[in-house]
Amino acid sequence: MKNQTKLKKELGLYNVYALATGTTLSAGFFLLPGIAVKEAGPAVILCYMLAAIPMVPAMFSMIELATAMPKAGGAYYFLDRSLGPLLGTIGGFGTWLALVLKTSFALIGMGAYVHLLTAEQHLFELEIDDKWLAVIFAIAFCALNMGGAKGAAKFQIILVNGLLAILVVFMTGVTKVDTANLSGFFDAGASSLLATAGMVYISYVGVTNVASVAEEVKDPERNLPLGVILALSTAVAIYGIGTLVMVGVLGAEEMSDIHSEAYKTPVAAAARAIWGEIGVIAVSLAAIFAFSSVVNAGILSASRYPLAMSRDHLLPKTFSSLSKKGLPIAGILITVSLIIALVLSLNVKEIAKLASAFQLLMFALLCLAVVIMRESHIPSYDPGYKSPLYPWMQITGMATSLLLIANMGLMPLLFSAGLIFAGAAWYRWYARKHVVRYGAIFHVFERLGRKRYEGLDAELRGIMKEKGLRDEDPFDDIVARAQVIDVQPGQNFDEVARMAAKLLDDRVPATPEHLLDGFLRDNRIGATPVADGAALPHLRLPRLEHPELVIARAKSGMPIHVSDSFGDETIPDQDVFAIFFLISPEDNPGQHLRILAQIAGRIDDETFMPEWLAAETDQQLKETVLREERFFSLELLPHGKSAELIGRRLATLDWPDRCLIALVRREDNTFVPTANSTLQAGDRITIIGDPKAISELYQRYH
Repeated sequence: MKNQTKLKKELGLYNVYALATGTTLSAGFFLLPGIAVKEAGPAVILCYMLAAIPMVPAMFSMIELATAMPKAGGAYYFLDRSLGPLLGTIGGFGTWLALVLKTSFALIGMGAYVHLLTAEQHLFELEIDDKWLAVIFAIAFCALNMGGAKGAAKFQIILVNGLLAILVVFMTGVTKVDTANLSGFFDAGASSLLATAGMVYISYVGVTNVASVAEEVKDPERNLPLGVILALSTAVAIYGIGTLVMVGVLGAEEMSDIHSEAYKTPVAAAARAIWGEIGVIAVSLAAIFAFSSVVNAGILSASRYPLAMSRDHLLPKTFSSLSKKGLPIAGILITVSLIIALVLSLNVKEIAKLASAFQLLMFALLCLAVVIMRESHIPSYDPGYKSPLYPWMQITGMATSLLLIANMGLMPLLFSAGLIFAGAAWYRWYARKHVVRYGAIFHVFERLGRKRYEGLDAELRGIMKEKGLRDEDPFDDIVARAQVIDVQPGQNFDEVARMAAKLLDDRVPATPEHLLDGFLRDNRIGATPVADGAALPHLRLPRLEHPELVIARAKSGMPIHVSDSFGDETIPDQDVFAIFFLISPEDNPGQHLRILAQIAGRIDDETFMPEWLAAETDQQLKETVLREERFFSLELLPHGKSAELIGRRLATLDWPDRCLIALVRREDNTFVPTANSTLQAGDRITIIGDPKAISELYQRYH
């Protein structure tokens, strides 16, 4: 295998939605309503609505953590980086096992519905029991996942589309509801209603599992929040309307009879009552789609936990290797092997119920993780989506999760205690001697006078580099407005920093002496090289309205001693050829670090330094830093397509929104034009804007 380190970003918004939805609509819809009606009567409809409420804090907390740290491993990674590797190990093993158990349970349910569809409907006879049928399906889904996340996600979309199409038709059965079946709605009492809500709560927990594949999501700051929120909204609507159809058509008394079809397979019973045998066939197909989507998403999600833990040296390095396709083959194989072993040897249904308590404990800890990350005040903790109503949302999430655990009985508590003990034992026996890392909680301790762990800040900065800029970040505008210094041979960093401070004097609310002191003092944020040959001195100032940048180029090189702000290494003195002096508003540290990360990412590109050193003008120098998809240059020629621009004032140009002429090179002078600037023949202009507008203008003039 080729030893790659990063998973491919192949999952879009609908992939996220399909994965989150597919892991939510399974046993909770097709098997659980009969059991729940026996406890709460017709009020089971309300129970499903109430059960979604404590899921909301966990969902918002997971989204915030996933957009700040979109890495493989989901809950494990978040707990490790916030609360430390001991709790990360416990959370990683426990959540992985809970996912494996839920997937195993879904395989058994899938086998049962396949038998229902084939034998009862007289299609053909399968002479194989549910367990071995589940093993066959497990191997098939293993092969699918070995083909890549993109293929598995596409199949997930097919499954979820099929499932939702059938369920939408099923919900039209609301027109057949007999309101008499809803009489005595609250007869079971408030205590039964709340207890049943706690029981069906587990129906929603799959919605957050998509966080474990966050590293493979394109534009995670948009697609993760939107996909997960839409998935939970879909699940609540389907559970609410679906249970109304079941209870309204069948009645609570029939659904409570443990020997009836309405108790064992309430969806099929309701479909039979409304549409006859064709309805049973349709919902049986829907159930197979549902359980298949749980299995597919479960293997995809669970297999990323061994990968993430191995990257952090909590498991042997075998699990951190990726195939040529960028897949965690070892993680997929160990996950599916364990699923098959559990299916063949244990009563998976009962153990899956026991694992619910552990999942609730993980949700409580994830809410705590958000509190720890926020209160650590780490500048590079920069979630693209922040949980609303902080910290009350998280406090509510912790309280409701612990309350539900307390009411689940002794066996789930003992099972959770066993998982905690096993995880702690593994950490003590194997992981502790391989790990030198602490969580964000040490940054909270530092505020109380105790030590902090600097490596986490560096790691989060590296993640920011991977995530890139947000749409509102004025990166291209900053680069276009930047002032340029041409460093002469023999000049040192102090002299160049002094020149930069003077150039910034009339742009920032600080004296040149203050700026120079900030660039040079020992306890500064730092003059920070992010790659060989480049350095990034940077400061944040109060009362500054927008970021400012000074670019310096030293063609012959200039020695400088700095540290690596986007990694964890100290770099010895070296020659640098590019220096970027960045000043940003003090009240927006996230944007400041994102701009630094964008520059760092450009410097990492192997094409940067040759283009940087070869640039002949200030305009070309800035273009080496601009994002390729967000700018292009155009020379105004009398006989070309650009001739129509000659003699025009910028204010009169009929161009797409969100694009502008940022720089004009006229003879030997480069300047930033105004709305009243008039374009002339021979001008070389640099146009910046969003990718769609840039593409439109490029096609118009090239």
